[in-house]
Amino acid sequence: MTLKSSTLIRSFRRKRSIADNEYAKPFFKWAGGKTQLLHEFDARFPDRLRSGALNRYVEPFIGGGAVFFFMMQLFPFKESVICDANEELVLTYLVIRKDVEPLLLLLQDFQSRYDALGEAEQKELFLDIRSELNAERSNFDFSSYGPSWINRASQLLFLNKTCFNGLFRVNSSGEFNVPFGKYRNPGIVNEHNLRMASALLKNTTILHGDFSRCLEYIDDQTFVYLDPPYRPLSKSSSFTSYSRDGFSDQDQIRLKDFFDAVDRIGASVMLSNSDPGNEDPTDRFFDDLYEQYRIERVMAKRAINSNGKKRGTISEIIVMNYSE
Repeated sequence: MTLKSSTLIRSFRRKRSIADNEYAKPFFKWAGGKTQLLHEFDARFPDRLRSGALNRYVEPFIGGGAVFFFMMQLFPFKESVICDANEELVLTYLVIRKDVEPLLLLLQDFQSRYDALGEAEQKELFLDIRSELNAERSNFDFSSYGPSWINRASQLLFLNKTCFNGLFRVNSSGEFNVPFGKYRNPGIVNEHNLRMASALLKNTTILHGDFSRCLEYIDDQTFVYLDPPYRPLSKSSSFTSYSRDGFSDQDQIRLKDFFDAVDRIGASVMLSNSDPGNEDPTDRFFDDLYEQYRIERVMAKRAINSNGKKRGTISEIIVMNYSE
C-alpha cells in the first residue's frame, strides 16, 4: 500500500466516525444492502486497488449502492460504471444525477403531506401513490428522459421509505407490490445526502440491462464488484425479487462465465452472495461453481424472512480472483 493510499484510508475512516453526514450514503432502503459488510470487504480489497493501480470501478448490480458510495469516497477512481436490470432503479439514479433539485421539491411535498396525516390516511396516500405508479407503468417511456421521470422517481422514493421493511419488490408484471409500512416519521427526504449522491454520480456511466453489458467497460485496470440477487436460502425466502425477470441458478452460472471473462481480462473482481449452507449444509452450489477462486465466508444479519425465527446472523460468501 502506498503512503498516499494508506493516509487516504485512515483519514476517510476517521472522518466517517466523527461526522458521518459528510459522506453520501444509499438513498434507497434496500433489503440485502451491504452497508454492514463494508468493513469485511475493505479488509479483502486487493493490493492493486490500495496502491492506485486500479483506476476504474464497475458494479453490474448496483442495487441500493452501499458499496458504490463507499468506494467512490474511499478510492480516487477516474471512472465508474454502474448497471442494473431494474429499470425503475436505474431511472431513479439518473434523475438524482441530472435533476436532484426538482426531485427534492417533490419529496418535500410528499413529506409535508404524509406528516400531516393520521395512520389511516397515511396508508391511503401510500396505496394511492402505489396504484398510480403501477397504472402508469405499461405506457411509461423508460427510454426517453423527461419531466415524467422526476415525478416517477419521487414516487419510488416515497414508496420505498414508507413501505414495509424498506423492500423493493415487484411482481412478474414489474409492478411494485410491497404493503404499507406504518412508519409514523419516515425520512422521505434527505436533501444533504441526495445532493452529495448527485455529485458523486455526475461522472458515472449509468446503464440499464443485464450484467453482461458491463464487460466492454472492463480492462486490466478495473475493480469489479458483483452483488447479484441472492440465491434464495429456501423456497419461502424467494419472495425478494427486485426485477420482474428474477435471477435463476442458470443466471448464476452465466454470471460465473462473466466472472471468468473478467478474470481473463486481468481485472480484479469480488462477488458476494448468500451461503446455501445456511439452509442445507450439503449445498455446495457456490463452492463448486467458483472452486478455482478464493472463497471466504463472513457473518451478516438478515432481518427479512417470512419466518421470524430464521431472522438473525447468517453466513455469506465472498469470492475473489486475487490472493491479496
